Amino acid sequence: MLRAALLACLTAQPALACETALLLSIDVSGSIDRGDYRLQTEGLAFALSDPEVAEALVAGQVALAVVQWSGTTEQALVLPWQRMLSDPDVTRFAARAAALPRAFSGSDTAVGQGLRFATAQFAAVPDCRRKVIDISGDGQENAGFTDAKAHAEAVEAGLVINAIAIEDPGPAYPITTYYRRWIITPGGFVVTARGLQDYAETLRLKLLRELTKPVG
Repeated sequence: MLRAALLACLTAQPALACETALLLSIDVSGSIDRGDYRLQTEGLAFALSDPEVAEALVAGQVALAVVQWSGTTEQALVLPWQRMLSDPDVTRFAARAAALPRAFSGSDTAVGQGLRFATAQFAAVPDCRRKVIDISGDGQENAGFTDAKAHAEAVEAGLVINAIAIEDPGPAYPITTYYRRWIITPGGFVVTARGLQDYAETLRLKLLRELTKPVG
């Protein structure tokens, strides 16, 4: 009996370390109406359910969490950290994301406070090699005015900030430009969704970029 137990220990596969802690930070400010909010949650569930994304999540033993943010005092960890150790873990997390109630509505866009709140959440996952904030939004900071300080704090903490800029249809890219100039960290990147209808596929491609090759 003892010999069998020792043999099992010797032949067992070593546990994989957490490759990435990925925090999905979602804008729920006043510019996001009820339909827009549903497109974001359904888009998140769609992206996480993609077979390539799910495979990458499990292969990297990725830790996932979701934050919703709006005004200066309105930030909430709506899905706490969970390790993606198997396909059922990903399936359950995607289902929870699709059914998320909205934490806040009808308020300002305090990007800096949202980033600071997100940065603080990584204390719970110290063993993950990479720590990434994946922020999405459709507006520039209009309250709090701490985005530059929050950006610097994230850089100092060794975090990567990537972004999805949700733009109105048309030739201008003001939100993309804002995120590129003021929010993403060195080595981070911005992708653009042309309206929330484009959000799900943009997020899917963004997750694959984050999880299957080095960011940059």
